Amino acid sequence: MQTGVLRVLRATAASWRRHRELRLTGQTLLAQRLERQTVLSDLGYLRQAATLPNAHVICGEGGTFIHLGWTTVSTLAPIERFPLAALAVARGTPFIDIRPVTDVIVFANLPRVARDGSVDPEPWGPGRSVSLTTYIDMVEKLGATTLNDLRPRRST
Repeated sequence: MQTGVLRVLRATAASWRRHRELRLTGQTLLAQRLERQTVLSDLGYLRQAATLPNAHVICGEGGTFIHLGWTTVSTLAPIERFPLAALAVARGTPFIDIRPVTDVIVFANLPRVARDGSVDPEPWGPGRSVSLTTYIDMVEKLGATTLNDLRPRRST
């Protein structure tokens, strides 16, 4: 793991209000232990984002979410204020910005991204799922933009 990544994660953990309050009340060892746990947890999320086939980061008006199959990590802040998501994107995790999407009804009715990389043979009805590349195609038609796109380059 790069030292820059660890530095960001440590600074983020140390800046949490609860950890600062513990330090101010003299509970420095507890604050340090909680910060280490937070950093280790965040490193786990980054590793998962790098290895899972359908892991992606999505940013919308409701905040930023890191989708890791069965786990979702989120914040109400935009990606610029969510260091873990920004690190995942910087390390190559696909990023879908849905803030430009205006048709929220159509967006809400899109199928979900398959958790394990598999594809539903029947992608309709409740609980339907599609591959991440298919999902990216669908949301881009609605106006979303993508970074770290997994799809093969299309020749024009």
